[in-house]
Amino acid sequence: MKKYTLTAILLHWLIALLIISAFFLGVTMVDIHGITPTKLRYFSWHKWLGVTVLGLASIRLLWRLTHTPPAYPANMPNWQHKAASGLHGLLYVLMFAIPVSGYIYSLSAGIPIVYLGIIPLPVFMGPNPELKPLLKELHYLLNMSMLALVCAHVLAALKHQLIDRDGVLNRILPW
Repeated sequence: MKKYTLTAILLHWLIALLIISAFFLGVTMVDIHGITPTKLRYFSWHKWLGVTVLGLASIRLLWRLTHTPPAYPANMPNWQHKAASGLHGLLYVLMFAIPVSGYIYSLSAGIPIVYLGIIPLPVFMGPNPELKPLLKELHYLLNMSMLALVCAHVLAALKHQLIDRDGVLNRILPW
C-alpha cells in the first residue's frame, strides 16, 4: 500500500504532538489558582503552541491541496471513505478554528500575544469584556470537539490496524 509523503507524515505527527501538548498545558494552567509566575508562563507557552500549530496547519493544508493522499484500500466500504474524509475535514477546520479562537479570546481579554516572547502578533481589536466569556466558551467547546474527534480518529486507526489489518495506519507511520 502506498504511503503519505515524508513531508505529510512529519507534519501529521508534529502537529499531533503540539496539539496534545497544548491541550494538556491548557488543562493544567486553568487549574492553577490565582495569578502565579508558573501560570503566566504556561499561558505564554500555550499561546506559542497554538500559533505554531496554526502556522504548521497552514503549511500542511497547502501540502495536502497540492499532493494527493494515498488511496484507501479497495475493500474499504464507501461509508468508511466518507466518514474518514469528513473526520479529516473537521480536524483541519479545528486546527485553524482553535488557535484563531484562542487568539481572539486573548485579545478580547486585553492580552496581546508575543510569539516566543519576541514577535508581537497584530492587535486588531481592543479589550471586549462582553465578548470575552463567549470566546472563552467557544475556545473550550472547540477543544472538547477536537478531543472527541482525535479519539475517534485514533480508534478508527486502531480498528484498521488490529481488526481489519488493511494497512491504513501504515500509510501515515514514519517507519
